[in-house]
Amino acid sequence: AFENSTSQIDVKNMEFDDYESLPTHDVGVHMMAGAAAGVLEHCIMYPVDCVKTRMQSLKPNPNAVYKGIFDGFRRMTLNEGRFTVFRGMNVVICGAAPAHALYFSCYEFVRQSLGGKEPGHHPFANALAAVVATTAHDAAMTPVDAVKQRLQIYKSPYKGAIHCLREVYKSEGITAFYRSYSTQLLMNIPFQCSHFLVYEYLRETLNPARSYDPKTHVIAGAAAGAIAASLTTPLDVAKTLLNTQEKSALANSSNKRYITGLFTALKTIHTMRGIPGYFQGIKARVIFQMPSTAICWSMALMTSSISSNFVITVLAMVNTEVTGIFNRVDQK
Repeated sequence: AFENSTSQIDVKNMEFDDYESLPTHDVGVHMMAGAAAGVLEHCIMYPVDCVKTRMQSLKPNPNAVYKGIFDGFRRMTLNEGRFTVFRGMNVVICGAAPAHALYFSCYEFVRQSLGGKEPGHHPFANALAAVVATTAHDAAMTPVDAVKQRLQIYKSPYKGAIHCLREVYKSEGITAFYRSYSTQLLMNIPFQCSHFLVYEYLRETLNPARSYDPKTHVIAGAAAGAIAASLTTPLDVAKTLLNTQEKSALANSSNKRYITGLFTALKTIHTMRGIPGYFQGIKARVIFQMPSTAICWSMALMTSSISSNFVITVLAMVNTEVTGIFNRVDQK
């Protein structure tokens, strides 16, 4: 019975209806796929993200001025230890799983509700689904980013994530963890809208039959990530400033205690670095986002496919056993 129930599951020869039904309508499958994708994405590319945070500093320590990503990675590992580039990754792992679970489940639910899984292009459904998904994701991820970036800066005063949480809460209150939430939304909503629009367009163009083709998701995801990252870099620099509260920048702010709000952050960046300041770390951001989005989509779809096949197999097994029981009852 088990062999008969699984023999019909052929991922490589899926038709449109079968492929588009992955992930299934089960919210648990979406959440599992999203959580797996988010954790893998952040872990693999975390060292690049760490270098990017330092490259976005408005007035970095002379020992933390890097010529590029590889120079930053080399100097950080040589001068501060090989594990420095992974500092703060533990808090990201804890936060990325629930945040990305919300992200993918919300995106698929809204997209499906608006008919975005039907054949053809559906930019409105994709964009609105991205907005809803991003709002939920950022609510969970903003405090994580605040702690992560304070641990990533050069000579961070915090011993670890718990120490950072305790000290920041004690000195700045709970609002410190959500100081960049509005900025992150203003950055991520256009980021995700452009990302999903490009991703869905390229996926439809490269794979019009919508057969199972992992390389399509890799190419479409990488291209979408690069374009979206480039467009939103100025807001990412502002977000980093709001999260780290760089001491040198506070002297140039009207509020000497904290830098609050997007416009204050943008004004401070312009005062200290001019227009080029808005694009600090753009190469690192693009290099981070290209493989990240490719990994994220590939992992999400692979996990949802495995989860869907598992659900189908279990249901088939249950159906077979129940049918057998009723047949035996009928015979008696």
